Amino acid sequence: MSDKTLPPIENKSDMINWLAAGCKPKSDWLIGTEHEKIGYNLKTLKPLPYDGDAGIFAMLNGLKKFGWEEVVENGYLIALKRDGASVSLEPGGQFELSGAPLDSIHQTCGEVNRHLREVKEIADGIGAGFLSLGFRPDTKLEDVPVMPKGRYKIMRAYMPKVGTHGLEMMFRTCTVQVNLDFASEADMVKKMRVSLALQPITTALFANSPFKDGVPNGYKSYRSRIWLDTDPDRTGMLPFAFEQGFGFEQYVDYALDVPMYFVHRGEDYLDASGKSFRDFLDGKLDVVPGEKPTLSDFEDHLSTIFPEVRLKQFLEMRGADTGPWNQLCAMPAFWVGILYDQAALDAAWDWVKDWSEEERDQLRRDVPKYGLGTKFRNGTIQDLAKRALVLSREGLKNRAKINAYGESETIFLADLDDMAKTGKSNADKLLELYHGAWEGDIKRVYQDCIY
Repeated sequence: MSDKTLPPIENKSDMINWLAAGCKPKSDWLIGTEHEKIGYNLKTLKPLPYDGDAGIFAMLNGLKKFGWEEVVENGYLIALKRDGASVSLEPGGQFELSGAPLDSIHQTCGEVNRHLREVKEIADGIGAGFLSLGFRPDTKLEDVPVMPKGRYKIMRAYMPKVGTHGLEMMFRTCTVQVNLDFASEADMVKKMRVSLALQPITTALFANSPFKDGVPNGYKSYRSRIWLDTDPDRTGMLPFAFEQGFGFEQYVDYALDVPMYFVHRGEDYLDASGKSFRDFLDGKLDVVPGEKPTLSDFEDHLSTIFPEVRLKQFLEMRGADTGPWNQLCAMPAFWVGILYDQAALDAAWDWVKDWSEEERDQLRRDVPKYGLGTKFRNGTIQDLAKRALVLSREGLKNRAKINAYGESETIFLADLDDMAKTGKSNADKLLELYHGAWEGDIKRVYQDCIY
């Protein structure tokens, strides 16, 4: 929440220094994993509304028995907090766990398992279920309930002005992401470049959204296809990150040129959609006349930017569809192995540094449709995935984070190794089921993809 008691931003260096304050020694690096899931009524298979016996409020209210504390906005229960983690709502009622910053993937998996067990207990009691897909398989956009959060009302009105698929993104997509630390500006830059270049590999591996309106949609990851036409001002592969001299200042410059959504004051979201944060810095924003932003306002603004990798006081990997229970730990494991081991990171950069801007952008555009079969140079994304997984595995081995059974974090890559070997993602397997055992009955997805 924005805090007017903070001092106003005096100049650009305040924002640059705020980003730089995220730098921390390797010994303090942590892992924050987030995932969303699609709720539905077990009897009707319809989306969960906010109210009602089988609704989002009932889910949130029920989870309080496990020690979660409520977060209320304008009289609505909209989120829960516990031990550095939160449960919150996406615009169409997608249920999100934002995990606490943890030391290892073993701990991350324990957190995910605890959360899903709690969710299942409450959901079973009210007649609800949750799907492990990256996109709603058969619910039409107009039939998705709207959640009572102020910022979403503003976004809902603005999205159709700047892209053709923004409302689809808000109401029908689900993602899993991981938030990772950096040691210095130079470390951030290398990690940003490597993760941007390799992001299409995770999109292909985790592709899990092949259905729309009850039938195959022609894509392996329709969720990532949607991002191609959501809002060009705040999405994409950030080509400037590969230019000489890139650092915190250049990211601030980029962020300042992204149009605003809102200004948050108390429990209210003031509509600033399409307006300039630079005008805000000059005290010329008409929704708060004469007022200048604080660093909290800047942090809010950064949260409304959606590139494939996002910089805050950490880096967010944003390229993957939500997947089955066991794969919610595979996604952070993939990235931790590559980005948290210096040898793996250096090898990854040596590998991708000659990829052109055109090649990186083409991968982003082709992968949603062709998945692991996407062509790249003389091979395919499947080949790239195998190579990336070798790097990730070596990095995880070098981290030597061992569980109670003496196993390293490499155990979480098993499903991805199988996908890279066979060339089949979850989307490919679901399409085989649809055309085979399901006999074209999309309702079977509610049996085979429930958490």
